Amino acid sequence: MAAETLEKQSATGSTGSEDLLLEMRNITKRFGQLVADDDVTFGVRRGEIHALLGENGAGKSTLMKVLYGLVGPDAGEIWIDGVMASVNSPHDAVELGIGMVHQRFMLVPNLSAVENVVLGMRQARAPLLDIGAARRRLVDLVEDYQLYIEPDVPVWQLPVGMQQRLEILKALFRGAKLLVLDEPTAVLAPSEVQHLFRIMRTLVTEGRGIVFISHKLSEVRDISDRITVLRGGRVTGTLPVAKATPSRLSEMMLGREVTLERRSPPVAGGDPVLEVQRLECLTDRGTAALRGISLTIRAGEIVGIAGVDGNGQRELIECIAGLRDAVSGSITIDGQQPGDILTRPDLFGFIPEDRHREGLVEDFSVAENIVLKSYSRAPFSKWGILRWSAIKSHAAEQIDRYGIRAAGPWARARSLSGGNQQKVVIARETQEQPRLLIAAQPTRGLDVGAVESVLTLLLQQRDRGAAILFISTELPELLAVSDRIAVLHGGEVVGEVPPTPEYVDQIGQMMMGHRPGGDDLAGATA
Repeated sequence: MAAETLEKQSATGSTGSEDLLLEMRNITKRFGQLVADDDVTFGVRRGEIHALLGENGAGKSTLMKVLYGLVGPDAGEIWIDGVMASVNSPHDAVELGIGMVHQRFMLVPNLSAVENVVLGMRQARAPLLDIGAARRRLVDLVEDYQLYIEPDVPVWQLPVGMQQRLEILKALFRGAKLLVLDEPTAVLAPSEVQHLFRIMRTLVTEGRGIVFISHKLSEVRDISDRITVLRGGRVTGTLPVAKATPSRLSEMMLGREVTLERRSPPVAGGDPVLEVQRLECLTDRGTAALRGISLTIRAGEIVGIAGVDGNGQRELIECIAGLRDAVSGSITIDGQQPGDILTRPDLFGFIPEDRHREGLVEDFSVAENIVLKSYSRAPFSKWGILRWSAIKSHAAEQIDRYGIRAAGPWARARSLSGGNQQKVVIARETQEQPRLLIAAQPTRGLDVGAVESVLTLLLQQRDRGAAILFISTELPELLAVSDRIAVLHGGEVVGEVPPTPEYVDQIGQMMMGHRPGGDDLAGATA
């Protein structure tokens, strides 16, 4: 009852539900013995940005899936505009004016942006599809909200940040008056985050309500009117933003305070491990992705790469990993070519940016995922036959070593929270102590406690002597663990700076294409 009372209080202290656009009353959702949401009451006012905060597995996404009709509640009610609503499917949600931008994008990669927008919508002249009218309306939305996308390009060719914009445009295209944004800033650079926040403020001035799900305390405090915190499927409290200090939010989320401040001074590193010289390559569309990049990473140091998504980060990673051919230039890892490293797990480890698509086989168990790179060797197989007892024993050791919270070695990877899924990937990629470790957006979509764990694991790898390439759009995290920060823009390294706060403004300028000497970089990508 206390949580419900708090829920019905606005940031100014008034009470009542007459101006609530959304009320979710006493929602309970179980999956077998797991209670994902336990008697949760949550509401959003017209013209309000209400943040939903909590660690991975706290019940945030499940609550929003109930709202969007993706799963049915075991108990509770949903009220829209003061009327009890039946939301049995996403179609029902859209008809009620609810739009949801999922953390894992709901886009068809082979279709264009405009085709994704109209997919599943009723057509005025069905079965005919008026793609021209849809395109014109989409372009108008792009101009109105300055959410730049390329409407006729297949989604698989769009950078992740542009796919995020497309998801927001899709919801607006369908007339959403209540917009759920699930981790919308996870793929955005700081400048893009501020642009998104301006758009969110515009949307609420038009009378819309926004549910903002995030793990980033600073962003939540910057954009929200009120904040509701979930822990273990229950509401621990709802606060006006003026009373939501970082320490109080951390305590409500995790039961302890968390900090991502730098814990050790930068180090110089030892002998070169990764050497990239004048590297050039093309995108999947045949345009220039990397323009003469040179980069060296030494043993025992972390080199952070800052930059807006889509400026060559993916292509750089794929070239180093031997997954993409270079047009010119050279790459060596301990003197070996990228094509030679696939048979050397002790030489190279790779934490991909999308753990769901590239890092895990989600229907495999934790044990199977941990040995994906080593199952063909002893002690995990003999004469081509898998030795499941050895695989299980090894997985149990890694679960304990990396603090993976799972029901056991045979738990399916998809049943784990995002932070624990990432720990499985890290365990597999670091268990043989590789000389080079590439960590691409390793904290994307993780709560602050899981972020702290992942960064600690990276520092442990550095301290044992690994050379680490750390690519992230999260500048505070780069500052917390990097020994040097290089800024990538338009497929070029614009500059390199020490990881200290006084360089934050300079890093931001370089991320937008301004060189330290004052010259702007031509040919930038979005």
